[in-house]
Amino acid sequence: MEYEEIEVPVRGGFLAALRWPAAAPEAPVVVALHGITSNALSWAAVARLLDGRVTLVAPDLRGRAGSAQLPGPYGIAGHTDDIAALTEALGRDRVVLAGHSMGAFVAALAAVRHPDRFGPLLLVDGGIGFPAPTHLTPDELMTAVIGPAMDRLSMTFPDRAAYRAFWQAHPAFAGAWSDEVDAYIQRDLTGEEPDLRSSCRIEAIRTDGVGLFDEEVLSAVRKLPVDAALLWAERGLMDEEQGLYDEGRLAAADLGGTRVEPVAVKDVNHYTVLTGDRGGREIADRLVALARG
Repeated sequence: MEYEEIEVPVRGGFLAALRWPAAAPEAPVVVALHGITSNALSWAAVARLLDGRVTLVAPDLRGRAGSAQLPGPYGIAGHTDDIAALTEALGRDRVVLAGHSMGAFVAALAAVRHPDRFGPLLLVDGGIGFPAPTHLTPDELMTAVIGPAMDRLSMTFPDRAAYRAFWQAHPAFAGAWSDEVDAYIQRDLTGEEPDLRSSCRIEAIRTDGVGLFDEEVLSAVRKLPVDAALLWAERGLMDEEQGLYDEGRLAAADLGGTRVEPVAVKDVNHYTVLTGDRGGREIADRLVALARG
C-alpha cells in the first residue's frame, strides 16, 4: 500500500513519519509507534490490512531511520513529547494510539502525560512491565532486554543483500519473510557500501532500553485515563515457546484500577505479531473498532 513521507517540527529538528491515507478524508486517524530498534515501516502489513478504513501515521522515533539526526536527550518521556507534537501537527485530538514493544510503553506514558491528545489505546506485545532485577548493571540490563539486537547496532554490512541475509537467518522470520519485511529492514540502513550499518543511534537505544525500567514508565499503565487492549504474542523474540507475556504473568501484573483487555494472538512471535498477516489482521481490525468507537 502506498504511503507518503511527512516531517513535523519537534525539539531539535524534524520528526520523520509515514502516512497511509484512508479512503475517506474524514476517516479517523491512528498513530502507531514501533519498537526499540525498529522503524515506521514495521507497520506496513497493518497499513495494508487496514485497507483504507482509517489513516495510519507511524513515525520513526527519535534516534532511528528518518529521525536518526534528531539530538538527545533521549528517553521514553522525550518520545511522548514528540508524539504529542506529531498529533498537534496533524490537527487531530483524541487519536487512537497504538504501540508495539517499546512503542507500547511510549504509548502508555503518552496517554498519561498528554491525556487531551489521545483516546483509545492498543498495546501490542508491550506496555506492561515488570521491575528490573536489581543486581544487573545497565549494560547487563540492556542485554536482558534486547540481547542480540544491540550487537547488530555495531556491525557493518558490505551491501543490502548481506543485511537481508542477516535478518532472514533470524529465527523469528523463518518462513515469515515478505516484501514488506524486506522494505522495513532496509529502511534501517544508513551509510554507503561497503560500510552499511543500522541507522539506530546506540546512545538512544541504550537510554530508551534502560528507561523501560523507570518507575514512571512501569507505572504508566496503572494510571491510564482510558481503558486499553493488549494483543500479546504467544511466542518470544527468537520464536521461542515462551513469549514476553503469558496468562500467569498478566494475572500477576499490577494494573492498578486500569482495565486492560488481554488477547493472545496464536502462532506468532514478538516480530510477526506485527509484520505478519495473522497478527496484522488482529491489530488492524482492533484499531478500526477503537477508531469507530
